[in-house]
Amino acid sequence: MRVTSADGREPVSAQSPGANRSLVPAHSEPARQARAPWRYGEPRSDARTPLADYFRILLDQYQRKDRGVEDWRRILAQSVVKPKDLADRLGVDPKEIEDIVGDYPMRITPTVLATIKEKGDAIWKQVVPDRAEMADADAEDDPLEEDLMSPVPHLVHRYPDRVLLMVTNQCPIYCRFCTRKRLVGKPGFLKKGELDRAIAYLREHQEVRDVILSGGDPLLLPDHLLERILKSLRTIPHLELIRIGTRVPGSLPERITPKLCDIIKKYHPFYMNLHFNHPDELTPEVKRACGMLADAGIPLGAQTVLLKGVNDDPEIMKRLMHQLLLARVKPYYLYQADLTKGTNHFRTSVETGLKIIKSLQGHTSGMGVPHFVIDAPGGGGKIPLLPADYLVNLDEDSAVLRNYENRTFHYPQPGSASGRELPMVGAHPSWNTSGNGCDGGGAHL
Repeated sequence: MRVTSADGREPVSAQSPGANRSLVPAHSEPARQARAPWRYGEPRSDARTPLADYFRILLDQYQRKDRGVEDWRRILAQSVVKPKDLADRLGVDPKEIEDIVGDYPMRITPTVLATIKEKGDAIWKQVVPDRAEMADADAEDDPLEEDLMSPVPHLVHRYPDRVLLMVTNQCPIYCRFCTRKRLVGKPGFLKKGELDRAIAYLREHQEVRDVILSGGDPLLLPDHLLERILKSLRTIPHLELIRIGTRVPGSLPERITPKLCDIIKKYHPFYMNLHFNHPDELTPEVKRACGMLADAGIPLGAQTVLLKGVNDDPEIMKRLMHQLLLARVKPYYLYQADLTKGTNHFRTSVETGLKIIKSLQGHTSGMGVPHFVIDAPGGGGKIPLLPADYLVNLDEDSAVLRNYENRTFHYPQPGSASGRELPMVGAHPSWNTSGNGCDGGGAHL
C-alpha cells in the first residue's frame, strides 16, 4: 500500500521506517484504530490508509466535542427567513409579505415553526408577518425614547442604578410586536471599541450596580464574544448584578449547551429574564433548556407581553404561568404592549390586563402572579398597575380592603383608637353597601 507525500509529488511507503511517525503516535487511540483490520461492510480501497484514517478519526473526535455548538448554529440556519420559504411551509402568499419583511425582517426557527398548529393561532400571530404592520405609519419607531437616553452607543441609562446594554441586533426569531423593530435584524454586534466605551462609562458611574444585556438577543453571540463582555463587566468593582434578557430558550433551545452554562456560572450573581407569551411555547425541549440554566444556579424570571389574540384571556394566561413554574421560571413582568410603529394591532385595553391580574390573584400561587406594568411612553419607565378595588378606602384610622372573593376587610392603622394593630377584622357594614362594588361579605372572616 502506498500513499503520497503531503506535496503530492513523491510516493512514500506506508510501511517504511518512520513513515508518518510524527503524525500518528504509535500508542494513540487514532493509531490503534488506524491499524485495525478491515471489517465486512466497510469500503475497501486504497483510500483507507493509516494517515487518512488518523485525520478522519481526529475530525470525528473534534466534531463530537463541538457538536453542541455546531448544532444550534446549524438549526438556526434552517430558520424560515424568505417569503418563498414561508409559502412552502405554511401556504401563505409570498407576495403579500415581501414588502413587510423588507422593512421588518422575518426569522422563524424550526422549534417555533413546529409549534404552529393552524393559520392565525397564537404562535402564528407572533412570528408570521401581517399586513397590519404597515398600517400605523404615524406611530413612533422609538416610543420609549431609548435613543435619547443613550449616553454612549448601545447603552441606555434610564433608571438611577441600572443600565441596558444592547450587544447585538440579531434574534432567534423576529417577534412581530417587538418594541425595537427599528433595530432588530440588522447585521453586526457590539464591537470591541464600543464595548470599551460602555465599560468606561460604567466605571465613571459608580451608582450603577446592575446591567441588563439585551439587543437583539445576547445568547446569539458566540460563546467567546459573550464571555468577553461578561469578563469585562466583572472588572468593574461596583457592578453587582448581571442580567440577560433572552428569547433563546423558548425558540432555539439547542443553544443552551453545557459549555454556555459553564461560562455563565463563572460570573455569578447572574440572572436571566426569559420571554414567553403562550403555554404552547413550553415544549419538553424548552423545559429541558430552562432546567439546564436553573441547574447552573441562574435564577430565571419570565417576561410576557399582553397581546391581542395571543394571550388576552385569563385562562390562557393562567396556563402560561403554571407552565412557567413547572419549567422553574418565575413569572416576573406582564407588559402592556408598547406604542411602537407596526405593532398597534396587538394592543389590548389596559382593563384587559387588570382583569387578568385579578383572575390570577388568589386563584393561583402568589409566585405565579407577575407585575402588570406599562412602560410609559416618552421614557417614563415601568409603572406597575393593580386593580383599583383592592383598596376600598384608606385614612388615618384604617384601610378597608377587598380580597379575591370580593369580600371586604378592615385593617386598623397603628395609631387607631382600637389599639389592635395586627388582626384582620370584618369591615364596617357601611362599606358593604357603598357604591364601589362591596358585596357585604366583610362580616365573614
